[in-house]
Amino acid sequence: MDIESLKKFLEKEGGNYETSVDSMPARFIEPFVSHGIKVDLVEPGRILCSFKVPLRLVNAGNFLHGGATATLVDIMGSAVVHTVGAPLTGVSLEINVSYLDAAYLGEEIELEAKVLRVGKSIAAVTVELRKKKTGKIVAQGRHTKYLAVNSKL
Repeated sequence: MDIESLKKFLEKEGGNYETSVDSMPARFIEPFVSHGIKVDLVEPGRILCSFKVPLRLVNAGNFLHGGATATLVDIMGSAVVHTVGAPLTGVSLEINVSYLDAAYLGEEIELEAKVLRVGKSIAAVTVELRKKKTGKIVAQGRHTKYLAVNSKL
């Protein structure tokens, strides 16, 4: 790919993106990605949800975009920290996602978040996305959070 084509791809030149992107509300990404999640179970250290892959989150291959998957790991990982009584979800130190299969447009997936450990300043959780019909793993994520956001570090 030549430099000008790459520049157009990254900057979205020539498209009508500017008006729609600039009109988006602040902090729109979380509701944009998580809209449609149905909470099936919440217990200390665990959340189980279901979600149908919507058109707004698919890539050119018509399956769940990797960035949307990582955002779901972030959102679910933060939420599950609350189930063990943590007053804050903190900030992300690390998010790791292994993409193992595709979840296609309209396909129902399960999202399961589990606490590995929540300490005074660090939390570690796992998030797994599975095909609801078969149980096949779509992605596995680990999310590490720094909880002591009021410290003097």
